[in-house]
Amino acid sequence: MKTKVLWACRECGHSQLKWSGSCPGCQNWNTLIEETSLEEAKPRFESKKRQSARPLRIREIDPKECKRLCTRMGELDRLFGGGMVEGSLILVGGEPGVGKSTLMLQIADSLAKTGLTILYVCGEESAEQTSLRALRLGIDHANLFLLSETHFSAILEQIEHLKPHAIIVDSVQIVYKSEIPSSPGSVVQVREIATEFMHLAKGRGITTFLVGHVTKSGELAGPRVLEHLVDTVFEFEGDRQHGFRMLRALKNRFGPTDEIAIFQMKESGLAEVPNPSQVFLQERMKEMPGSAIVPGLEGARSFLLEIQALVTKTAFSTPSRRSTGLDQNRLGLLLAVLEKRVGYPLYHCDVFVALAGGLKIVEPAIDLGIAMAISSSFMNRAIPSDTIVLGEIGLGGEVRGVSRVETRLKEAVHMGFHRCIIPKRNCKGISGALSEKIRLVQVEMVDDAIRELFP
Repeated sequence: MKTKVLWACRECGHSQLKWSGSCPGCQNWNTLIEETSLEEAKPRFESKKRQSARPLRIREIDPKECKRLCTRMGELDRLFGGGMVEGSLILVGGEPGVGKSTLMLQIADSLAKTGLTILYVCGEESAEQTSLRALRLGIDHANLFLLSETHFSAILEQIEHLKPHAIIVDSVQIVYKSEIPSSPGSVVQVREIATEFMHLAKGRGITTFLVGHVTKSGELAGPRVLEHLVDTVFEFEGDRQHGFRMLRALKNRFGPTDEIAIFQMKESGLAEVPNPSQVFLQERMKEMPGSAIVPGLEGARSFLLEIQALVTKTAFSTPSRRSTGLDQNRLGLLLAVLEKRVGYPLYHCDVFVALAGGLKIVEPAIDLGIAMAISSSFMNRAIPSDTIVLGEIGLGGEVRGVSRVETRLKEAVHMGFHRCIIPKRNCKGISGALSEKIRLVQVEMVDDAIRELFP
């Protein structure tokens, strides 16, 4: 079999015969790596279905034939849009140690309890290691099979023999095809393996989970085409020092995107958090300077979060600006607005801002909450404990409107809050019934909110 050397981009998958400093496809620098390509004399994909498809009129296709599999995990089924679609290809990525394998084992156990046959391909661990984790989680079902294998042809042989309803591959970077001389995890191998599992899922109706690695920058490892091939992309994130984990839907062909499901890591595994607001606010100390409550929004769900700020005088010429769970660049912008529009001398102060609970939120609707927490710490005056803060801040110091404001206010009312600092623009469309349950204080500028909270 003839081989030839190509240079492939690890970001977008573009390949060319010669090396160059930047990729012509995505314009990134130092992303081309050497790969060996094959000139094949036999069919390329082993798992491709034998019969070719025929064209159908759109009226002949019944969308109700799209069967969904429920995991009996309410948060996860909601994230899928009512359960995972049979024959879909799902990619789950996350940092090492965040709990991807634990989540996959729990999903496998939930599906096995519904009577389905599940094949768990544990390529990175031996079957004994995976079984020990399963026993620790209390997982022991006759329909759950473990396979410690990394060669795709051997995995396909076991799939032909077992005929499972769902497959979990942990991870896609460790599986390889022997006819490709590149090492496992390379651009060519990952692209080929993902395409094989795509044919397997679509051609035979097997729901397939692919666990993926992430790079140092937090992006999914491998070519960008990997995210295009799959039906659903989930990002599993969370601070390992905290117990909370967040599963975020970045792409979903069969359900909503930008939705999240929150779990709590315990000794018995991952437990669902049906009411995140109550969990995140349970350790909150009332009447504490530097603390502000904001209603965050992820997908269709709103939950309350506590933003903590600490402003102290610095002994150095360059003050520190640190943030945890928030956008560092956004923090610098808000500090500049407070200095310019409000007149706070923050240029000789260290500023530390954190989102309690270990989550990461980047939406601009929490801008006013961050600014008020900083102002509260700077003046050493507490924000009233029954007040939430909501709004986006512009460069001119104006408070801009936010989306889905009624959803946020309903969550605040449910948690017992009685007053909300809200942009003036958002007060027009709020129903009268909701306005009677919570007092709305309209503000147009940042200094208006400061005068209202700290009279």
